[in-house]
Amino acid sequence: MAKQGFKAMDSDMHVFEPHDLWQRYIDPEFQDRAPKGLQRDFRDLGVELDGKILPIPRRPEDPNLRDYRLKTLKEKYSDVAARDFDGVSQVMAMDKEGLDVAFLFPTRGLFVLGIDGLDPELAAAISRAYNDWLYDFAQTAPDRMICVAMVPPQNVEAAVAETRRTVNEKGFRGIFMRPNQTNGLCWSDPYYDPLWEVCQDLNVPVGFHEAGRVYQPQPAISQFIPSFSMFNTLSFPLANMFACADMIYGGVMERFPKLRVAFLEGNCSWLPWLLYRMGDYMESVGKAEYPDLKLEPLEYFQRQCFGAVECDEVTAKHIPEFGLEDNVVFSTDYPHLDVKYPHSLDTFLEMPFSDESKRKYLWDNCARLYNMGQ
Repeated sequence: MAKQGFKAMDSDMHVFEPHDLWQRYIDPEFQDRAPKGLQRDFRDLGVELDGKILPIPRRPEDPNLRDYRLKTLKEKYSDVAARDFDGVSQVMAMDKEGLDVAFLFPTRGLFVLGIDGLDPELAAAISRAYNDWLYDFAQTAPDRMICVAMVPPQNVEAAVAETRRTVNEKGFRGIFMRPNQTNGLCWSDPYYDPLWEVCQDLNVPVGFHEAGRVYQPQPAISQFIPSFSMFNTLSFPLANMFACADMIYGGVMERFPKLRVAFLEGNCSWLPWLLYRMGDYMESVGKAEYPDLKLEPLEYFQRQCFGAVECDEVTAKHIPEFGLEDNVVFSTDYPHLDVKYPHSLDTFLEMPFSDESKRKYLWDNCARLYNMGQ
């Protein structure tokens, strides 16, 4: 379907899960504790679990934001909503955008495990149910819609087992988690090493993907953030920066040199600055604090990591100057509120990037990230 001569692979396209997904798919023993999708208004992405509502509602609600959100969502997505965001409507949206292939991430599923102290067995059951539903959903066009698995950070043994199950039995191409630390553990804690090891062994990437407010630490401190706009502006890139610095400084990239990691939905223009600043500290105190690191932070990122470019991220034109042209992937973030759908790809192709950069961001880098062999 090449548009202007460019094939397009979306590193981060979202599904919109039905409100009763977990009631239909969760293991019977957890049926009475299954998350419930909320239906308060059009395309409500909320979910209730253990007496908590996720994402955490902002109080008081801003009526101007509510009205704008509903108006915008109905204008953008009324046609796909008429099909309840099913698999056919997902392909319709891909065709509208001009996408050849898309890797599927959740909407409600980005929040549902965002609770410190969540029962680890329940977290595992929630993940299995979502993955089973996603597999069925993608059968509409399995060659174009590629699944990425939810794994529970509260339960590393179950996360390892679910990674193996979804990759080996269902053909999933990666796993995802939020970048927010869970139960007080950094991602570089040895607790998670079995998960990084299985991803390395199976040759599938880890995608860190931030979303709205949850019951976990987030770098945009909620009590000081007065608006949706300010929270999203700060939290999404900052959370990815935390995870990126932790995975590199904490030695995960050194211990698992073939592991691939992506930092999604938080722009990519921060990458040169963060990696420069990390490298600056490695020249001084970093050598004392992290004596086992053999490469510079930039070199680890170039070898193993990826960031996601937004379709209108004009500041990303400087990425090649810093040696990161092979480490950026394209995403649409459909069907979110603050996206350019159905003109994301058209907008991207107007950006002041070279044709070589466009080809890499739209296809080559994403194929390498997800081991598509293309």
